[in-house]
Amino acid sequence: MKITEQLFTEEELNNFADVLIWGLKTARGTNGNKFRRRENVYVPYDLAAMDLATHIQVRLLELGLNPIMRAMSPCGMEHNFFTLANRNQLIFRAPGSEELFRNLHGYIGLRAPESLTHLKDIDSGKLAKFAVANKYRHEILDEREEKGLFGWTLTFLPTEATAEAAGLSVEEFTRQVVKACFLDHPDPVGHWGTLKKESNELKKWLNAMLPNISSFHVESANVDLTVTPGEKRKFVGFDGCNIPSFELFISPDWRGTEGVYYADQPSFRSGHRASGIRLEFAKGSAVKIEAEEDEEFVKGQLTMDKGANKLGEFSLTDIRFSQIDKFMANTLFDENFGGEYGNCHVATGASYADTFAGEPEELTKDMKTKLGFNDSALHWDLVNTENKTVTARMKDGGRTVIYDQGMFKH
Repeated sequence: MKITEQLFTEEELNNFADVLIWGLKTARGTNGNKFRRRENVYVPYDLAAMDLATHIQVRLLELGLNPIMRAMSPCGMEHNFFTLANRNQLIFRAPGSEELFRNLHGYIGLRAPESLTHLKDIDSGKLAKFAVANKYRHEILDEREEKGLFGWTLTFLPTEATAEAAGLSVEEFTRQVVKACFLDHPDPVGHWGTLKKESNELKKWLNAMLPNISSFHVESANVDLTVTPGEKRKFVGFDGCNIPSFELFISPDWRGTEGVYYADQPSFRSGHRASGIRLEFAKGSAVKIEAEEDEEFVKGQLTMDKGANKLGEFSLTDIRFSQIDKFMANTLFDENFGGEYGNCHVATGASYADTFAGEPEELTKDMKTKLGFNDSALHWDLVNTENKTVTARMKDGGRTVIYDQGMFKH
């Protein structure tokens, strides 16, 4: 298995580390908060990402922060766990884990998996039970993020397994990562800052219209979907939380989802490869779930809890931002696909509280329910790259095309 120093130049590794630190600071600063010395940053990393993890550790130490470095279990150990674990072991919480998450101020995830399908023989019910049992981690971090106490970012590095799944050589995959993250730019951090400013203009335009929009209608060769933004919403994105990330997204009122959505990009999740996923929504829920590949797994995921078959996110990517023009067999890159027509993606499952257009402390659990913010242990991004038109249906009966030919119409 190649490690990052064999794939990236030293300059690219340094640029990568700088961009991730920018992403972390930007994410934390969304609510006007900055990191303080002696705060704790958790850095889980796959073994193939050790070189980048080392660069990250140095930068965190130089900033006076406390890096908590954790190597993630190799695929073989993960397979052993799900093969052998009984019910009690699946839901077991390691002593101190809740305390750790309640004392985190930052998170930088470095994913570089040695396999994408190592759990394909595992019962989907086991995977779902484990996800539900660990939902508490996301709830703790979401609460801290809403209070401005936590910021996060993550990225994905090349491995032979991912490159093979994408139909690329490792070198081709690596160059795509370099291009997508602007690691070969003379000033990568400055360029990310420039793109963020440009995206802010789009968000202002979209958010100024939102109070007057009743629904979005998404049309492509295989998609005919109505999404209801809901009350007190705002589009967000370019906030540093993913590197790369070019999407602008909203967590809609799940109750207003109607019609058909189709993911033309395959999706790798929990050691499974699913493709040709087609969802038919009625009264907000996916009432018909189909897939050309691994349909049983897809149905298992979308029934893991009450909210798993409802929308938690609606997103659009503009080709003027994204340099990604190849399938990467990884959601982080694929949900930001640019190519010829950009992409739309929806996520079934958990919604994002930062798309609430109000003070974070106002968004209580009861308020989330009232406004139609979805709750689930699942968050599964499903990507469509077909040429599409997105029309805003206005409350006064008018219609405005906001996205066409891969670009926002602003």
